[in-house]
Amino acid sequence: MEWVDRLNQTIAYIEDHLTEEIACEALARLACCSAYHYQRMFAYMAGVPLSEYIRRRRMSLAAVDLQAGEKVLDTALKYGYQSPTAFNRAFQAVHGIPPSAAREPGAVVKSFSPLCFTITIKGVEEMEYRIEKREAFRIVGVSAPLDTDLEKNFAVVPRLWGRAASDGTIPRLAEMMDGQPMGLLGVSACGGEDWRYWIAVASSQPAGDFREYAVPAATWAVFPGEGTSASLQELERRIITEWLPASGYEYGSAPDIEVYLNADPNNAKYEVWIPVVKKS
Repeated sequence: MEWVDRLNQTIAYIEDHLTEEIACEALARLACCSAYHYQRMFAYMAGVPLSEYIRRRRMSLAAVDLQAGEKVLDTALKYGYQSPTAFNRAFQAVHGIPPSAAREPGAVVKSFSPLCFTITIKGVEEMEYRIEKREAFRIVGVSAPLDTDLEKNFAVVPRLWGRAASDGTIPRLAEMMDGQPMGLLGVSACGGEDWRYWIAVASSQPAGDFREYAVPAATWAVFPGEGTSASLQELERRIITEWLPASGYEYGSAPDIEVYLNADPNNAKYEVWIPVVKKS
């Protein structure tokens, strides 16, 4: 079964459990990938983070219930909000009016229908890539914990990079670089319970006051690029939405890696390493 079909299975699961707690791990199992990679695929394919999609679907149904005469508190509890204040905030963010106003005759609310993923092959612009099979390698650097809800991490990674740039961490790491891949690495290690983002280098030298991490052996699809952080994000989007569906590969279980080959933030040269396995 293609992974797009499995993504649609996760949409069906979400619909069946909108009045219950929805664990990302359960969705990831249906998609046959890690929770981290599932959320990344979902966000790029849907154009909205997973948590926001679930919120919109719940608030769509909540509006229907309120217009049918259900009480605000009962509706809040039905969709998992123990606090009326939190429910009011979520409802107003989606519909632009408070839940109490949705009960009034003629109230205008919004409807967000369930998603259905399909493959659209564009093929207008070529994508260069190579397949790299590597044994496990050691990295040393600094890291920060990541939340399992990726939407909560938008400030974590830029803050870590800003601190590393201002406190001398980056040039110190550059001096320790002596392994492959050569470059400053941004590593999203989210395979187990301890999700962390690393700024690091491949090195055999003593870690000193840095931390170390062993990147597991894996096969990666490696995509070169250049430009700003926005161009890197656009490359990652194209990898997920254009290359992966037609590639004959699926997401593997190793970390995602960004390899920065120069130090110019406005015209960076980089590589995006995506762990892959051949489809069975």
